[in-house]
Amino acid sequence: MASEAITKTQRSAFIAAWLGWGFDGLDGTLYLLVAAPFVKQLLGGVASATDVTRKAAIIQGVFLFGWAIGGTVFGRIGDRLGRSKTLTLTIITYAVFTGMAYFAHEWWHLLIFRFLAALGIGGEWAAGSALVSETFPRKYSHVASATLQNGYNIGMIVAALTVGWMGGLEYRYVFLIGVIPAFATIWIRKAVPEPAEWAGEREHREMPKVSELFRGQVLHVTMFTLTLAGICLSSVWALLYFGPQLLRSLAEVKSMPKADADSLVTNSTIVYCIWNVIGCYFAAVLSRYLGYRKAFSILLGCSMLTYLFGFRTVHSLGETRLWLDLAFFFSSGIFALFPLYVPPLFPTLLRTTGAGFSYNIGRLIAGFATIALAFSTAKVSPSQAIWMAGFLYIPGVVLALFIPVPPAETAVAEAVAA
Repeated sequence: MASEAITKTQRSAFIAAWLGWGFDGLDGTLYLLVAAPFVKQLLGGVASATDVTRKAAIIQGVFLFGWAIGGTVFGRIGDRLGRSKTLTLTIITYAVFTGMAYFAHEWWHLLIFRFLAALGIGGEWAAGSALVSETFPRKYSHVASATLQNGYNIGMIVAALTVGWMGGLEYRYVFLIGVIPAFATIWIRKAVPEPAEWAGEREHREMPKVSELFRGQVLHVTMFTLTLAGICLSSVWALLYFGPQLLRSLAEVKSMPKADADSLVTNSTIVYCIWNVIGCYFAAVLSRYLGYRKAFSILLGCSMLTYLFGFRTVHSLGETRLWLDLAFFFSSGIFALFPLYVPPLFPTLLRTTGAGFSYNIGRLIAGFATIALAFSTAKVSPSQAIWMAGFLYIPGVVLALFIPVPPAETAVAEAVAA
């Protein structure tokens, strides 16, 4: 159908959002790959392993807090100011403050810079997803959502390659690469106009209050999406944060020279990101043919089984890498559903506010969990931390059967029934 054809403007909007996702993955992953050695360096190199682990976890926890706050704050800005303008602001924010991490000389300097960078990363999700939701043809929504999420995976791969490429330099240098996204905003401001749907609503309607998220039918949407996203985010961030530590904790890896261990972590990250890419398109196919409820349930159930069976005990290096790949395929692949599932559930002028709040607030839980588990390292190994996170999927499977259905999916189902 002609109305379903992808126009130049729609293509530009999608590319802008995809770049935002990719740069999110780049700037968000750089720290994960150098956390322990860089924090140890900032502590003077004589700190105990426990102190390094705890300080690194506090930085990551605060980063996740900033991500949640940024999603909420920039979400509101996105409804007031516009999707494209907000996308630009968020990218500049996380690019600048990721680069500022180069200048950190105390561990708490790094904490502050990561928190400020996270504000932009959290805000970008809401602005980018709303931008694509309001401009891209519904016909392509499932594959578009998966491709959008895979921008983050590509960013993670670039981060891994960057850390490997700059392995001969001090760890602080890798954060300078995080400044590059700022240059993309020049093109975005010129090429990506505000969506007509948002512009029309903004011109003719008053801005609803944030409190509308907690009233009437919108409250139902807010609570369901908030809880579902919280379960998925808390679990996957346990995998993201403790996965590299799990690899480094294996006896086979501990006996390696530092350069070889770093290379192993880099290569493993790239491999499980590739599995994640495949998982995203698998999730898109499930949602396209089975609907969001069944797709979420299947992916949550498979994630639960992978976490609970794959990380209850410590395995060999080869087995551990296999379980990590499977875990990322399911538990990270599930995020291909969120970008174009959540925004349409909310009214237009509450869209980035609602999407930003309900999706990102789960990172508060993930942040507290990361810190709590790190402070329990005497009792909880990286493998056990991931295993414990797997129990969160149990209520998630049940919840997914009752989540709200986007208007477009309801319309398709009604048409088929008729």
